[in-house]
Amino acid sequence: MHLHVLRAASIANSGARIASRKMILVLSATLLLCAWLPTGAYAQQAQPSSIHQLRIYEIFDGTKRAFHARFRDHAARIMERHGFRILAMWETRHGDRTEFAYLLEWPDQATLETQWTAFMADQEWSDIKARTRAQGPMVGEIEDRILLPVPYSPTLGGRK
Repeated sequence: MHLHVLRAASIANSGARIASRKMILVLSATLLLCAWLPTGAYAQQAQPSSIHQLRIYEIFDGTKRAFHARFRDHAARIMERHGFRILAMWETRHGDRTEFAYLLEWPDQATLETQWTAFMADQEWSDIKARTRAQGPMVGEIEDRILLPVPYSPTLGGRK
């Protein structure tokens, strides 16, 4: 009888060890999942890898063709040289105003500021603006907006 009691105690201890191991595995898996979710699922969207800049220029009907030629043939090329990434350009009407809008992508705010400073100081761009002013005013009011994605925003153009 003493042997049966020892065997029963041994089986009970073995069951407790198995249950303890299962609990440790479940807890470990739960901790890993909790640790992964904030950095893997939500936080990646909450911390954008890039920012966007929307620029809107009031342009005038009398010099609209000259503006587009200057932007297409000179500004866009010089901007590219300074690290600008133009995603898209549009012409739109807002009330009685004709507007030119374009969307830029930047890795961060510091790069945006550094590259704009370099572009505005570019001697070729200054010379082109001075030369084309003779055609009349091309740009009126300028709006500049920094666009920061919200965590639940779909990616722009389907990119990750």
